[in-house]
Amino acid sequence: MNPTISQFLLSQSCANIACLDLAGKPYSFSCYYVFHPELHQLYFKSSTDAAHVGFLASSSSVSGTVLPDKLNKLMVKGIQMEGDCLGEDHPLAKGASQFYHKKNPMALAMPGKVWTIQLKHVKLTDSSLGFGKKLHWHAPNTAAE
Repeated sequence: MNPTISQFLLSQSCANIACLDLAGKPYSFSCYYVFHPELHQLYFKSSTDAAHVGFLASSSSVSGTVLPDKLNKLMVKGIQMEGDCLGEDHPLAKGASQFYHKKNPMALAMPGKVWTIQLKHVKLTDSSLGFGKKLHWHAPNTAAE
């Protein structure tokens, strides 16, 4: 993954995630996340009774955005992403809870489970690199747009 994209994801903490509800309509939620740069994964913790948990169990495809924690209205910067939400028993999600709680130990006091988003495509728009500059990353074995 491009180091600029990884650094941006590492430096932020809140994502907006979109999935499909049971009727196939878009449903969005916000969450705190932790990024694992080597595995290209985002981890977030959610209550087991949250509406989106049921939606993610029936359809794993997600998209989302990450904006800077502190917005600069004169500088466009942010991530658009696509990926698959993995169940906790998925082999690629092994260690997700430990990684998340190592970065957010206070979250141990909150009930819920840690979810894994395996990133497939990330686009960073960063005007600090030039007006409208976009950097793309595609996971290996995925088609570039």
